[in-house]
Amino acid sequence: MNNINQEYQDYLRDESRSTGQAESIFFPVTAEEVRTVLLRAGKTSVTIQGARTGLSAGAVPQGGHILNLSKMNKITGLRYDQEQGRFVLTVQAGVLLSQIKRVLQERSFDTENWSGSSHQALDLLRQSGQWFFPPDPTETSASIGGMVACNASGARSYYYGPTRKHVEELTVVLSDGSLIRLQRGRDKVEAGRFNIITDEGRRLSGTLPSLPLPAVKNASGYYLQENMDLIDLFVGSEGTLGIVTEADIRLLPLPAAIWGVTVFLPCEESALRFVHAVRSELCPVAIEFFDHRALALLKEHAQAQNFDEKYHTAIYVEFHDKDEVSIRNSVMQLGRIAELCGGDEEKTWVATNRHELEKLHLFRHATPETVNTIIDRRRRLDSRITKLNTDMAVPSRELDNIVRLYNRRIEEENLEAVVFGHIGDNHIHVNILPRSIDDYLKGKILYLEWAKEVVAVGGTVSAEHGIGKMKVAMLKEMIGESGISQMKRVKEIFDPLGILCPGNLFPEPIRAGE
Repeated sequence: MNNINQEYQDYLRDESRSTGQAESIFFPVTAEEVRTVLLRAGKTSVTIQGARTGLSAGAVPQGGHILNLSKMNKITGLRYDQEQGRFVLTVQAGVLLSQIKRVLQERSFDTENWSGSSHQALDLLRQSGQWFFPPDPTETSASIGGMVACNASGARSYYYGPTRKHVEELTVVLSDGSLIRLQRGRDKVEAGRFNIITDEGRRLSGTLPSLPLPAVKNASGYYLQENMDLIDLFVGSEGTLGIVTEADIRLLPLPAAIWGVTVFLPCEESALRFVHAVRSELCPVAIEFFDHRALALLKEHAQAQNFDEKYHTAIYVEFHDKDEVSIRNSVMQLGRIAELCGGDEEKTWVATNRHELEKLHLFRHATPETVNTIIDRRRRLDSRITKLNTDMAVPSRELDNIVRLYNRRIEEENLEAVVFGHIGDNHIHVNILPRSIDDYLKGKILYLEWAKEVVAVGGTVSAEHGIGKMKVAMLKEMIGESGISQMKRVKEIFDPLGILCPGNLFPEPIRAGE
């Protein structure tokens, strides 16, 4: 245990730019140490942290203890699933996405303490080409535990799906120190009931409700569906039900050909026509959007390559395919669509290898990085200011309407903002950059207004970042008092004292009997 002195001040905040308080911080390296901390905590609250890259303040403590899993950073095994024809990697919660990318690219692992079967699987992996883990949140320093906690996704989730789709098993420590191991396909919820045995031999059972989910990419609240895998309840639960200490994640063969294309278009209407056409006629793995404000921001802060100023909006499209002939055909068809929408082949950026792709990815990631730099500078003048960023998604039929709504209200409120993100999933981020506390307060009101509009048309208030502590009012708007009450009853089953991650998902600490 470490007291929160000056050395540990950074652990009171995350990428949301919010700051909290805590009594102490622990850095366990094993699941057994996690259990020990929880048993000692008693009724004192515990906030779980990974790499603290979240944008919803989920890792920001509200008193009590911090349990930081960053030192649980071992890749502990590998197996080959012969029936499915794929590899499954076992990782501790603190393993970073960047670490996974590196070891898979190099096919070089620290195999100390690996089992014989894991060594055999590694020999097979080295003989069978390149493999990869599909989820790709913008921040590659995200930890696997954090990605599981909020069901993280990214640009490629348009094709490959979010983290939930790639999790095969979880090891979870509950608030009373019990340890459960959840396996997809084995531990089921049937007729609303589940029944599992903890490592200590205790039977844990209960009844789970079913909550309606919006038919869009979603990371809002508990995943509660009829006859579901119990593992899916914990993916996206934001640390409120238990502490994920280890995960088995599925790998996929790396496609032989990967190309990226950035198309510049003369207006937003042309860009939206382009997106609709690409989705209906082609099969990309990612479609990303950058409005004119984002391009202007990058140009002003020297974060972008040169691009013709007459172009208003940019769309990034990525293709994966089995060979270069197939992928070239897709890119040529993309070019024809772009030309019909006002694009120019000579002004289009095409990346056909890893080095060129990295340049386009850096361009894609430069917008949120530049926004964070600006907000950090403004916070030094007024600490009450933080970044305001939407994470909402809508059905495809509402995409054009929501873009128009965002633009109209930003202009009416005279706010500085940029709009960018995963337009393939109808999921674009509005980042408001407050210049004053008045801007900040106007932006907060505007976000709740947008949330009501998005929910009314069948959308979600969070598509990938989770609810955390910053979007609690929006979640209530989305699922209502009844939905919140049902979620509270679920939390009571697994965390009856309500000590895990207080403030996440719910507006106040949840205690048994509420």
